[in-house]
Amino acid sequence: MSDVNNSNQTNQSTVAAFSILEEMATHVEPSRVTDLANTLGMPRARVYRYLQTLVTLGYVRQDPATERYRLTLKLFHLGQAIADGTQLTSVARPVMVLLRDKVGQTVTLSIAEDNGMRVLDIVRVETPVQIITKPGALLDFHRSAQGKLALAFGKSDYRKNLEAALKSGDPSVVPVDPDWLEREIAHAHTEGWAVAPEETLPGVNAISAPIFDSEGRFAATITIVGSVQDIAREPAEALVAAVKEAAGEISADLGYMETRV
Repeated sequence: MSDVNNSNQTNQSTVAAFSILEEMATHVEPSRVTDLANTLGMPRARVYRYLQTLVTLGYVRQDPATERYRLTLKLFHLGQAIADGTQLTSVARPVMVLLRDKVGQTVTLSIAEDNGMRVLDIVRVETPVQIITKPGALLDFHRSAQGKLALAFGKSDYRKNLEAALKSGDPSVVPVDPDWLEREIAHAHTEGWAVAPEETLPGVNAISAPIFDSEGRFAATITIVGSVQDIAREPAEALVAAVKEAAGEISADLGYMETRV
C-alpha cells in the first residue's frame, strides 16, 4: 500500500510541476508565486516548493531583485533537440528556408493536436511587422489557416473537439459563424490551401498548405505568414503556388506518392 501511495504522490508532483511550467510558458513577464497559485488552484506554499525544485534543476530562475520566476532556455534546448531529431522537421527545414527566401515571408511548420495546431518550427524573415508566434504555440482550428486544413484533411476527432469547445461556453473560445467555417473548410479541401486574414493575429495573414505522409495521411502544414499588406485577403496566385509546391515537396520526401491536391 505504501508503494502505491508513494507512486500516486510522485505522479501528482509530476503533474503539478509540468502544470507550473506550462503556465509560466504562456507569460512573457516573470511570474509571481501568488499568481501561479491562483491560476492553477494550488496552495501557495506548494507552488513555491515546486518552483524551488525547478530552480535547482535549472528549468526556472528567480530574479533576486523582484523574487519573481521565469523559465530558462533549458526546456527550449530540450524541445529543439527533440524537434531536430524528427524526420518531419529534418525534411521540412531546408524546404522552409527556400520558401522563405523565395517569397520573403516568415515560414512555419505545424502539426495537429487534439485541440489545435502546434507550431513546430519557424524560419523567420526580418520585416517591419514581426510575427510574434513562437515554436510551441497552439493555434485554434477555426481561426488559423493551418487549422482549417486539419479540419479538411485530418481526423474527424478534430472537428468533434472543436464543436465541443464551441458549445462549452468557455470565454477563451472565440465563436465563429458555422456556415462561414464550413465554406472555409470546403475551400481548403477543394483547393488544397487555406488563408486566415487577421484571424490569428491582427494585421497578419497566412497561407497554408497540407503535408501528407507515406500513408496518405494528413501530417502537418507549411505556412507563410506576413502582414495583410504583403499577403492580401485574396492572396496572389504566385504565393499560393509557392506554398503548395513546398508542401508537395515535403510530402514527397516523406514518401507520399500520389497527387492529392
